[in-house]
Amino acid sequence: MKDFHCCATCIHFEVIRSEARTLYRCSRLGFETRPHYKFNCWEPKSHVRKLIKKQEDASS
Repeated sequence: MKDFHCCATCIHFEVIRSEARTLYRCSRLGFETRPHYKFNCWEPKSHVRKLIKKQEDASS
């Protein structure tokens, strides 16, 4: 799981693009973040859950 844990793989991560800039935001916490940041509230997206399970099964 440590290989996948970051904001960009979380269900709450949003990318908001405008002409001036790109804003990365956490919809759950309500503030700006960066894709590589890590928080304890991380909830992985479904495709990331599948990758984690696949990795766990391969190591068993």
